[in-house]
Amino acid sequence: MKNFWQKLHKPIYALAPMAGITDSAFRQVCKSFGVDVVYSEMISATAIVYDSKKTLELMKFDKKERPYVVQLFGSNPEHFAFATKYITKNIKPDGIDINFGCPAKKVSKQGAGAILMDNLELARLIVEAVINNTNLPVSVKVRSQVGQTTVLDFLKYLADLDIKAVMIHGRTVNQGHSGLVDYEIIKKARKYFKGIILANGGVKSVFDANNLLKKTKADGIGIGQGALGKPWIFKEVKSQKSVKSKVSREEIFKIILKHAKLVNKLKRDQGIIEMRKHLCWYIAGMDGAKDLREKLVKVKNLSEIKEILIVK
Repeated sequence: MKNFWQKLHKPIYALAPMAGITDSAFRQVCKSFGVDVVYSEMISATAIVYDSKKTLELMKFDKKERPYVVQLFGSNPEHFAFATKYITKNIKPDGIDINFGCPAKKVSKQGAGAILMDNLELARLIVEAVINNTNLPVSVKVRSQVGQTTVLDFLKYLADLDIKAVMIHGRTVNQGHSGLVDYEIIKKARKYFKGIILANGGVKSVFDANNLLKKTKADGIGIGQGALGKPWIFKEVKSQKSVKSKVSREEIFKIILKHAKLVNKLKRDQGIIEMRKHLCWYIAGMDGAKDLREKLVKVKNLSEIKEILIVK
């Protein structure tokens, strides 16, 4: 087994997986700013079983994105086994991750995501199904607590399994994506897990990143919402210098255009429509942001973005 996790320079900075956001175009933009590891959007193991064209498209990636990890979600161990074999043979990523952290209701209704953390027996069967059907390193993404189960309970229960890395979101499932991050529980996780530990939650700046690393003693961090509209955050945390003040309006427009061109190449006009949320994140806080936003939320193709931004 090639375990890329062990070859990465520490601290490791990863782009945390986000449904509907971390597509190939955004991953490539973040890669250009030095992110160490990128994950796919959440991929349904069941959808792979049923040969969903849309799901298969979601897993495509560019070699520039490596190391690239496909993240699976679901609740059926047999589906995970099938999906894992398919991904290993046909997609050929650098690793496979299992989602035990998503709090979304539409995911929970399927018995998947974070709710699985509170079902230790089923969670174990799923992890075993993935490990037993691939030669790729397997990782998991979890929450600090779901129901009665803490991340410490979870890791202790799975301690004998060959999991190479864990990304721990330091908030409970009830907290969602807001509130205080539990640094201490991430730090305590080392007692039950010997592989790579990535801390996740609340990183919006170099200070936040350093604070999370210092207080958790993790091997690295996963940045999610902090990269929205600000993919250069990876350059900031790796250089230990805030570059926000140095990124001019014109430079941001160029980054937007680069991102839009990648989206257009991969998904054409439909991709541009899906990108509207990214456009709004990029311009947040700019002079004239309100007027720009009113125009950008209506764009239907690449030409319209160029016209609005007047990029030379």
